[in-house]
This record gives sequence, C-alpha cells and structure tokens, in this order.
Amino acid sequence: MTTSTETKHMLKSYFDKKAVEAGCDEAGRGCLAGPVYASAVILPKTYRNKWLNDSKKLSDANRYELRPEIESTALSWAVGVVTHTEIDEINILNASFLAMHRAIDQLMVRPNLLLIDGNRFNAYPEIKHTCIIKGDGKYLSIAAASILAKTYRDDFMKAAAEKHPQYGWEHNMGYPTKSHRQAIRDFGVTVHHRLTFQLLPAQLELDL
Repeated sequence: MTTSTETKHMLKSYFDKKAVEAGCDEAGRGCLAGPVYASAVILPKTYRNKWLNDSKKLSDANRYELRPEIESTALSWAVGVVTHTEIDEINILNASFLAMHRAIDQLMVRPNLLLIDGNRFNAYPEIKHTCIIKGDGKYLSIAAASILAKTYRDDFMKAAAEKHPQYGWEHNMGYPTKSHRQAIRDFGVTVHHRLTFQLLPAQLELDL
C-alpha cells in the first residue's frame, strides 16, 4: 500500500490496557447534503497497522483498501447514520453524537470505555468515555472508525449522485465546494440537502 502522506509513527493500540475500548468517529459533519455517519470499532489490543491513520490523511483508494482489513480484524464494529432531516431537527452537533450512539448500540461486544474523536460528546448510558482532540491521528481504533464512517458515507453520496448528477457529489461528497454551491444556485435544493445549513453565501437568496 502506498499513501499520499506517510505515517511518521504508528498510532497507539490502546488508551487503557485493561479496558474494552471502542474508538468512535464521524464523517460528514460539514456537508451541505446527505446524512452524517459515525462508526464505533473495537480492535484487539495486539493489533498493529502502520498504514492505519486519520481517514483525511489517506487517499480514497487506501481508505477502501483498509476497510475490509478493519472489518475482518475488529472484535466488533458498527456504523450509525443520522439523516439530513434529523440533522435539521436536532442540529449537526447533536446529530454527530446520535450517530455515534447508534453505532455503539449495534456493537456485538460491549465496551467499557469509549474513545471519542474531538472535544465534546453526549455521554452514552453506563459507558465511560474520554474525548481526544485529533484522536483519529493518535489511536488505531479511532482511525479505524474514521475510515469506516468516511467510506460508508461516501458510498451513500456516490449512489445519491447517480440520481442528482448536477451536484458533483461523487467528487465533493456533499461538502460546500464552489461547484456544489453553484449547482444549488443553478438547480435549487434536492431532497438530500440540509435546509438549516447556509447553502449559499448570505448575500445570495435561495428560493426553497
């Protein structure tokens, strides 16, 4: 495997050697369209992988190459989804936490510690958590969760792009690129757009 950015050091295998840890991360928080995805991954304490890193530091091909490796190696893994309509109802921060909760709900192995990427989290009932800023670049389990969340969300956006080809979602994945915003200006919004987000710059009006 080759990467666009080489890892300077291998990520840590665990935060607490005695805990059953699930790394948690989300993808799609800053997008204008589509759901937010999150993943929870429990890896063996002995697992090592020099290529596993924050999904943003990997190429698309590398992420998809690592996904089956993560899924086959993990003691348990799951993906949670919160729709764009739910995002509009509860806001994107709460939606990100809810997506993580939904992923944790599905784990076949119950963790007793959650490693959360970022600096905030809504506590999951009866499971301790610790928030780690840029955790997806520090711990293997969080990096693995970032890759699963990112690739499964990308799969959704690529499928949605087939029905809405004007927006270039197969390339921008719903993020607010110049071309995505121009398409919103030209063609309006779709059923996948988050209506509570600033879809166009404030000086431009959008007829919803």
